[in-house]
Amino acid sequence: MDDQFYVSSSPHISDRESVTKIMTAVALSLLPASLGAIYFFGLRTLWIMLVSIAAAVLTEAVVQKAMKKPITISDGSALVTGLLLAFNMSAQVPLWIPAVGAVFAIAVGKQVFGGLGFNPMNPALLGRAFLLASWPSHMLSFDRCIPRGSLYQSVSGIDVMTSATPLNVFKQAREILAHPELYPDSFAQADKTIHKLYDSIDSLFIGRIGGCLGETSALLLLIGAAFLLYKRYIGWKIPFSYIGTVALLSWIFGGTDGLFSGNVLFHIFSGGLILGAFYMATDMVTSPVTYRGRILFGVGCGAITVLIRLVGGYPEGVSYSILLMNLLVPLLDRYTRPTVFGGAKKS
Repeated sequence: MDDQFYVSSSPHISDRESVTKIMTAVALSLLPASLGAIYFFGLRTLWIMLVSIAAAVLTEAVVQKAMKKPITISDGSALVTGLLLAFNMSAQVPLWIPAVGAVFAIAVGKQVFGGLGFNPMNPALLGRAFLLASWPSHMLSFDRCIPRGSLYQSVSGIDVMTSATPLNVFKQAREILAHPELYPDSFAQADKTIHKLYDSIDSLFIGRIGGCLGETSALLLLIGAAFLLYKRYIGWKIPFSYIGTVALLSWIFGGTDGLFSGNVLFHIFSGGLILGAFYMATDMVTSPVTYRGRILFGVGCGAITVLIRLVGGYPEGVSYSILLMNLLVPLLDRYTRPTVFGGAKKS
């Protein structure tokens, strides 16, 4: 009698890594930025993060219990979602804002699709988009979120106190310089403000700026990202193609003196680009699996980010760019699928 072999469905490659181990590593990689946020913005930052995390974990447990599914809060994915959501908020938001956002992120952005591994969009970013659409006055208010030693203490004449983020200030100043006939009394100050921003790259890099909790210090975010790259929990393709696209398009179109006059470092270190490129866009559930798909995903995120920053109504476009590209992931995976070994090459 011939031997019979029973082969299970793919995948056939096993690995010692687990969801819990990966999520723990991601949480640890975010620790430097978390401590930096507490230092720059005060102890209230810690409460925002704790409320967001607690609401995310509790919501996942309650929804899974109600749906009679195994409770998986121990895998750490809800914790990471809550922390990343908190990173996308101002330090002065009411504490009910992260709670509501976390409930929406987990219940609507994740569990309604079947839980981890089935959600089409990044839950934390979906929660942020929900909060931004519902309570923009809370989400976009940074008037008391200017850290000690901030570059804004040396910039005056532009409405800094109600838009205290580099991209907000830059967008206002750029609008004035583009239409000097409409703002004759503010033109000189706007030009001075742009140069102040360009001369303060060190503040942008370290985090002595206003903004959302987890996006201000590029240095601390890059320390955590380097750890994830070293552990190979994220790859280089998406973040590098994302940041590279933003750098190129910002250099070409993002200046105030015509084409090819944009300050690349300012556009890279401002806003949530570093946070989004390394921690949001690389989400293994909502990003492509193919080599070319990941490159195209990063390029698409970068192009949409620059478009929103320079032309759109918001000064920042990272969140929406990633969410929009999340929806294209099935198409990217389908049309960038490599040829099966031994199969016919595509014409």
